Amino acid sequence: MNRLNLITLGVKSMVESLAFYREGLGFEVVVYGDETNPDVIFFNNGGTKISLFPIERLAKDINEENPKAGTDFTGFTLAYNGKSKEEVDAIFSLAKKAGANIVKEPETVFWGGYSGYFQDPNGYYWEVAYGDTWEFDETDMLIIK
Repeated sequence: MNRLNLITLGVKSMVESLAFYREGLGFEVVVYGDETNPDVIFFNNGGTKISLFPIERLAKDINEENPKAGTDFTGFTLAYNGKSKEEVDAIFSLAKKAGANIVKEPETVFWGGYSGYFQDPNGYYWEVAYGDTWEFDETDMLIIK
C-alpha cells in the first residue's frame, strides 16, 4: 500500500463546493449526476485525486448504524506545494476571490519556507507553501528525499 489514489472530502453543499473549486480555484472536475444536485465530484488533477461527496452520505457509508459527521478540526489538512513565493501568492489570490476563509496569510515560517492557510466552504484547511529546496518530478509532484 505504498500509494494514495483518492482523497474524499465530505462536504455540506455539493453545489457550493463545485463552484468554489471549479469556478473559484480553477480545478478541472468531472461531475457525476446533475450539476444542480451532484452525486459525486472528482478532481481531474495531477497526482493523487480528490473527490467531493455529501458529508451525511459519507458518514453513513462509513458507519450506517452510527454516522458521525462533525465539523471540528481533526488534524487533517490538504496542501498545494508551489514552485515560488509568487505562485503561493497567486493561489491565495484565487482562494480569496473564490470566497475562502483566509486563516493565515502567507509568510516566512519556522522551517524556512513560505506558507499560509485557507479554509474551503466546508472548513477543510488548505496549506499553500513554497520551499526553496523543493524539487518536483515531471508531473509536478513534490519529490520527497
